[in-house]
Amino acid sequence: MLSWAIFFLVVALVAAVLGFGGIAGTAIGIAKIIFVVAIILFLISGVMHLMRRA
Repeated sequence: MLSWAIFFLVVALVAAVLGFGGIAGTAIGIAKIIFVVAIILFLISGVMHLMRRA
């Protein structure tokens, strides 16, 4: 999932360099959402792993 966030970040950077501000803004927004979802899923996975150990 983090690979998708990095992909959208790269797309945003390329679009910004080429002058496509709207596409760059949208891509960076999507990258932020995917990154937050990935972090939340990582934390949930860690908590579930700790609960299973106990």
